[in-house]
Amino acid sequence: MTLSQIPKPTESELEILQVLWQHGPSTVRFVHEELSKVKDAGYTTTLKIMQIMAEKGMLEADKSSRSHIFKPLLQEEHTQKLLLNRFLDTAFRGSASKLVMQALGNSRTSKEELGEIRNLLDKLEGGNQ
Repeated sequence: MTLSQIPKPTESELEILQVLWQHGPSTVRFVHEELSKVKDAGYTTTLKIMQIMAEKGMLEADKSSRSHIFKPLLQEEHTQKLLLNRFLDTAFRGSASKLVMQALGNSRTSKEELGEIRNLLDKLEGGNQ
């Protein structure tokens, strides 16, 4: 599946994917319990969204046991790249520098994070210092 063919998850679908990426293949009950820790979500809503995600090709359900086990078919890194590219294009007209300046200007960036950013910039420039 190429990057352009990857389904674009909604916010709710992305929350479910994040649980599955973090914990691996899981039951609807487990995903629902994890989501309930941070938001009010109904079990049947979680179930329905996961069924729709399976229809869209985002998840695969192992139905060999009573409790179906869902696993993500989308890779985390590819999905992040797709969403970031879409966000970059729509919110910043494709300008990575505007995105970075906005992100650094709106949050408290630690010295460690700034060091990591400097190292990344050095690598991108071929400096490897």
